[in-house]
Amino acid sequence: MRYWLVKSEPSSYSYDQLEKDKETAWTGVRNYAARLHLQGMKKGDLALYYHSMEDLEIVGIAKVSKESYPDPTSKDDPRWFAVDLKPYKKLKNSVSLDTIKKTKSLANMALVRISRLSVQPVTEEEFKIVMDLAGEK
Repeated sequence: MRYWLVKSEPSSYSYDQLEKDKETAWTGVRNYAARLHLQGMKKGDLALYYHSMEDLEIVGIAKVSKESYPDPTSKDDPRWFAVDLKPYKKLKNSVSLDTIKKTKSLANMALVRISRLSVQPVTEEEFKIVMDLAGEK
């Protein structure tokens, strides 16, 4: 299993909305690095769900339910891909970007180094540290 981080503005598509919908197509990603990460996602992988722009915090975990396929929102442009995500778990305590930046063991996390990237890889160790910060076992 691999770990990822996906970003969404809560006013556009919050984790609570994902829970209500029970599944969503993660479409509209138009960054080449993020596209490569989408293509690397496998069914069953877990993704930290990060609220960007407004809250700046990890609020939940999503699970990849369908591996990459041509993004239906890209019209006839075959360069872009999407995956399907399902809610896995809402965190007991959200983990703020400020907390992540202050945690020395997360200094190399893509969220800190490449903050604008909307789909990012997360190491198993980083995932475990975030779970500890969130009060999750």
